[in-house]
Amino acid sequence: MPQTFDLIVKGGEVVNHSGRGMADVGVRDGKIVEIGDLSQAASGRTFDATGLTVLPGVIDTQVHFREPGLEWKEDLESGSRGAVLGGVVAVFEMPNTEPTTTDADALADKLVRAKGRMHCDHAFYVGGTHENAQFLGELERLPGCCGVKVFMGASTGTLLVQDDEGVEQVLRHVNRRAAFHSEDEYRLAERRPLARTGDWTSHEEVRDAASALESTHRLVRIAKALGKRIHVLHVTTAEEMTFLAGHKDVASVEVTPQHLTLTAPEAYERLKGYAQMNPPIRNAYHQAGLWHGIAAGVADVLGSDHAPHTKDEKARPYPASPSGMPGVQTLVPLMLTHVAEGRLSLERFVDLTSHGANRLFGMADKGRLAVGYDADITIVDLKARRTITHEMMATRAGWTPFDGFEAKGWPIATIIRGELVMSDGEVVAEGRGEPVRFAETLAG
Repeated sequence: MPQTFDLIVKGGEVVNHSGRGMADVGVRDGKIVEIGDLSQAASGRTFDATGLTVLPGVIDTQVHFREPGLEWKEDLESGSRGAVLGGVVAVFEMPNTEPTTTDADALADKLVRAKGRMHCDHAFYVGGTHENAQFLGELERLPGCCGVKVFMGASTGTLLVQDDEGVEQVLRHVNRRAAFHSEDEYRLAERRPLARTGDWTSHEEVRDAASALESTHRLVRIAKALGKRIHVLHVTTAEEMTFLAGHKDVASVEVTPQHLTLTAPEAYERLKGYAQMNPPIRNAYHQAGLWHGIAAGVADVLGSDHAPHTKDEKARPYPASPSGMPGVQTLVPLMLTHVAEGRLSLERFVDLTSHGANRLFGMADKGRLAVGYDADITIVDLKARRTITHEMMATRAGWTPFDGFEAKGWPIATIIRGELVMSDGEVVAEGRGEPVRFAETLAG
């Protein structure tokens, strides 16, 4: 009797922890059960991946989907629609909503809102504050929680822990890896008068490289003193990357496609408010430092920091314009373009978008294209040449800073737990997302 599978992804080039080579992927009950030559096997469904590349499902470990409270910018449905259209199988969503996600009820509310509406799998950060620090050890172990997130510098929303004592209290009470927006609020406050009305090029002067570096120095010092694990989000400076290379015992590192692709001052001059995010888009020197950090193995994960605002909000003259840009739908085509242009190997892309998240966050059954793991698969066409446009974006904001960008490589299909969710630019299975499971939140 031939082997039988629920789904066979057939005839593609598989890229995983073993390297790359031609292979079929057999799926049963939502899990990968065999990788190899399955030409003699039978299956309920077959996905013909001939000429395509089969990757572990891409995981975006930093998105802001704005629900509850800010749904005119984005919501869990529209944000996750963009995710699966972009080849993303799972997202970690941030706590700076209204109300903020800082207690068990708020986390439970997000999980309820996600059920039957989110198209990809998902987990939610709990925001760390002065007020809830003593409860974070319990909150971080709740099902559906990917960890604790702390803002050391003010960004969008009201969450802020700017003082060393507050950061120390948060870290004393957490046991999982805590994620930080690392900019020094004291220095930012001093530099806000440097903002020039209507001149977005002054954004990186207000939030200068020293603001990030000083904060990261403080953060690492506290983490090492307490023996705690930290995750430094959206690193933007060459000096931070060099510094963090010496502290990998406690610190992991995220970079974003935006900071790897856009440079100042050109981005601000061309895109105006659409180029404004925190920490800022910086110059070519810092961007080169980020790429060096990727090549040297310092960077651990890619996160899009998808953080949409409406066109009207972005059109306000700087500094009244808000910081943040969409990114979950464009992460894969942007980074595949860097692969095509020789800045990044496909294997390193896989490590940054799936294996890295698996390692850092202890995902229980995701982040590898391997037997026994969830059948989460991102299928891409490395030969495709397509132009990113505002019109193709699923985000409620209706725009992308990469409008007109010629992408070299494109997501063709998104498979989540063995189910084809996106195919050729269409969502074909809606509302099937489920909470991500983590080793450190599983019941004993």
